Amino acid sequence: MAEAETETEPEGTEPELIPEEEAARERVRERERREHHAMAMRLVRQYPDPALRVAATAIPEVDDDVRGLVERMADIMRRSHGVGLAAPQIGVLQRVFVYRTGADDPVRALINPELAVRSEETEVDTEGCLSILGGEVTVPVERHERVVARGLDEAGEPVEVEAEGLEARVIQHELDHLDGVLIIDRAPKEDRRAALKELRLKA
Repeated sequence: MAEAETETEPEGTEPELIPEEEAARERVRERERREHHAMAMRLVRQYPDPALRVAATAIPEVDDDVRGLVERMADIMRRSHGVGLAAPQIGVLQRVFVYRTGADDPVRALINPELAVRSEETEVDTEGCLSILGGEVTVPVERHERVVARGLDEAGEPVEVEAEGLEARVIQHELDHLDGVLIIDRAPKEDRRAALKELRLKA
């Protein structure tokens, strides 16, 4: 899942910038955005890669190879400026994903994950995906507000994650990848049509 481009600084912590300073800062942000986009396009499988449409298989044993895969995925996610990455997005059809909810938060891995609990309450919000034009295309997606996910960690130990808000959304997004489902599949018809048109124009 691509990281949302939002300002994180609390209000009132910085003096107001003069137009020249604001323009310079905007140029830096735009350069960083282009760099992250280029990294995602280079390292992450892009739609319509067939690997993104295949349901991944369960991992029979958490060994050093799996731990190495988790480390590689975490590195690619950071370098692509994402908040989540599933194994099929790098062409590995195994049921594992990594995620974080902020740039400074630790990376978590869930192996053979499943949703044990889904809240009845849902929420629609905009999502991007590193595999959909490197996060450039966004669409509204309805997700459960709260979930409980179960799986294994890198040590092969059972874990249970109670998540809400952004964390719940990221977990559901990455679980979709393990089943060959993309955000454009969950978008309303008009938004899906617009996203596919943009993908064709920028292909």
